[in-house]
Amino acid sequence: MPDQLWASWNLDPMLIVGMAAAAMMMWRASRSPPEGRWAMIAGFGALLIAFVSPLCALTNALFAARTVHHLLLVLVAAPLFALSLAPGSDAGRSPVAALFASTVLLWFWHWPPAYSAALSSTLIYWTMQASLLISATCFWWGVLLSPREPLPALLAILGSMAQMGLLGAVLTFAPTPFYAEHIVSTAAFGLSPRQDQQLAGLIMWVPAMLPYLLLGGLVARRAWRTALSPA
Repeated sequence: MPDQLWASWNLDPMLIVGMAAAAMMMWRASRSPPEGRWAMIAGFGALLIAFVSPLCALTNALFAARTVHHLLLVLVAAPLFALSLAPGSDAGRSPVAALFASTVLLWFWHWPPAYSAALSSTLIYWTMQASLLISATCFWWGVLLSPREPLPALLAILGSMAQMGLLGAVLTFAPTPFYAEHIVSTAAFGLSPRQDQQLAGLIMWVPAMLPYLLLGGLVARRAWRTALSPA
């Protein structure tokens, strides 16, 4: 409920311990230059917002909040983790397979039966979160490891933008709400279930494009600097 929101921090000891253990493993695997370590720290900052802050509680009431939660995973935490793990070399990887996997998983978890299953089972819930984060990290890792040949990486970013925009359009223009879990929980926030779903679609359609543009610019900038540097 709105009056309970700001007191709804998720301080589950299992969550905190699990995130701390993951941070220690990532710290060892991250690149030694400061940029890699700072990217890893920022990535875990995004996870804290997603899973510890009141946003996590709000996702139970609003599908739009769930959308923000998922975008923090796939468009903020995932590329930051990829930047922390990517070696400083020109050994690129094809992002096509990772693009396909991340797209299939994103759409699958927005399929109403799969979404309902995730909210009714702790195991399926964490499977959803982990699969979205890992697949997106693999995608951005492949994209950000292609500084000398930016065209495949930029096309992959364009493809990911397109599928995200299409999913946003589906949610925005659907004549009825898809998710029964939010049918009675949105009224306290002044939204109908359909308005909540439309807001979620618009978030995917507009603000979600900004990280793609920023990371696409990073790929193009790296390729440009590499091309201008001495052989």
